[in-house]
Amino acid sequence: MSHVAPLIAELLADGTVLTDGAWGTELQGQGLAIGEMPDAWNLSQPDRVEAVARAYVEAGSRVILTNTFRANRIALGEHAIASRVADVNRAGAEISRRAAGDRAKVFASMGPSGKLLMTGQVDEDTLRATFDEQARALAEGGADAIVVETMADLVEARIAVEAAKATGLPVVGCMVFDSGKKRDHTMMGVTPEQAAEEMTRYGVDVVGANCGTGVEDYIPICRSLSSATWLPIWIKANAGIPQIEDGEVVYRTTPQSFAGHLDALVEAGARFVGGCCGTNPKFIEALAARLPASGR
Repeated sequence: MSHVAPLIAELLADGTVLTDGAWGTELQGQGLAIGEMPDAWNLSQPDRVEAVARAYVEAGSRVILTNTFRANRIALGEHAIASRVADVNRAGAEISRRAAGDRAKVFASMGPSGKLLMTGQVDEDTLRATFDEQARALAEGGADAIVVETMADLVEARIAVEAAKATGLPVVGCMVFDSGKKRDHTMMGVTPEQAAEEMTRYGVDVVGANCGTGVEDYIPICRSLSSATWLPIWIKANAGIPQIEDGEVVYRTTPQSFAGHLDALVEAGARFVGGCCGTNPKFIEALAARLPASGR
């Protein structure tokens, strides 16, 4: 087996690593309005953002993310906060760092640009400058590692990973599998095996999948990822497929049902496990309750 980053090896030494759950819905519980930019709260409502991060630490997360998923210049678009993109990211890392204390590590979130390379909505040079700017600010804010997540396009993922790696921090590379008959391809047609092979080639420290679909669908995806790389696997599934009821998005999976798949995920190769859309600190508590004490 090739070299494992010291931070990753340190975390894995105690067994399965619990990450966190969703942030957007938790921030809405703190008063974020539908349609409001969550990342802007790093500057305007830092205490409320910290409350979300702290709730995950209290629930048992050994790794928490940052409120910076859309905090790149392209995704922020015309939003007023786009002119302060470095400040938003720096603050996001600092907030999670405060919440984590010495109980958890901070893996800063970098999401996609929201623009498609293949249709010419954005070009590679613009993406590179955008992700470089974000990654640098996250590192300056004190992140322990960076998670490039919810990627559908391998070219965009590579550019983001290269930017993250340039900081010298460990990097997790995650794709989102939500397309095809079995929901086991990305929107751009990438398979888990392709994703794992390419991410490994890009030099990430952990390969993963997040969002897109429910936890039971991520068990075979996890197995496929694991078969194509020697790197540890990171899985953050949704609380099932969302349904619209009375105009509201509803996730049906309960914390106990979600946690019931933990053993199967670990058996399929997952070393880092948490939740994405529809999950909350109760999901992390339910996962923690199923782990041996050494893995908490």
